[in-house]
Amino acid sequence: MLDINELFKEEYSVLEEARLAAADATLPADACREKLWSVAKHYQRLIRESYRVISRSDRAERELNRMNEQLQKLAAQLEYEATHDPLTAVFNRSAIINHINKSLTQANVALILLDIDHFKRINDEYGHPTGDRVICALVSRIRRALPESASIGRVGGEEFTILLPEARIEDAMIIASYIHSSLNASPLDVLPQQLVTASFGVSLGMKNSDFENLYSAADAALYTAKKRGRNQVALHEDFFRQAPPVQANIALVR
Repeated sequence: MLDINELFKEEYSVLEEARLAAADATLPADACREKLWSVAKHYQRLIRESYRVISRSDRAERELNRMNEQLQKLAAQLEYEATHDPLTAVFNRSAIINHINKSLTQANVALILLDIDHFKRINDEYGHPTGDRVICALVSRIRRALPESASIGRVGGEEFTILLPEARIEDAMIIASYIHSSLNASPLDVLPQQLVTASFGVSLGMKNSDFENLYSAADAALYTAKKRGRNQVALHEDFFRQAPPVQANIALVR
């Protein structure tokens, strides 16, 4: 523990001499002035040292604050990198699964599962860098079609999930159909020479169910969409009566 008396031992000694001198009525004025001057010099030194210590303390505090900010930024960056796909900046597989399971503890959720049609051909014909740009452009177009409450996750190379919390199956069908129409309306800017389309599977998860059941139903619908020619939206038959097809190329999973 820091001993204040030891730290300021010299100053205490000078102050004691000055106190004794002040109490000694017989002490000559010159001697009193000498003691007073000694006190003044030590006081000036004490002020300088105190300022130096305080300055060091301030610098140390600023440095600690700076390091703390850097650590917080690094922690946030690591958290982001652990939960997001590095190419598209959407949730990665583990993060979107956790997000879906958490949402299912609170309410029903709708899930759209989509897979880019013939993506391997794009990679083979134009190269993987172009394929990556296609994925990013497609995600950007999807984002524009989604409400703020929706979340996108990349669960495979060209497979994505769209989580719609507290949504009805009708809402999910409308959104999936809108994205489908958007992709068919015009080519992506990064590949203007051809349309990039996708197949969609739509399902609804009831509160307190889990990701596996919800994903399995959406995946079954997606399989049907692919089997029937791709570039269409499919809905599991459990929900068909709740959400009749909103366009001609919506398939029913049986």
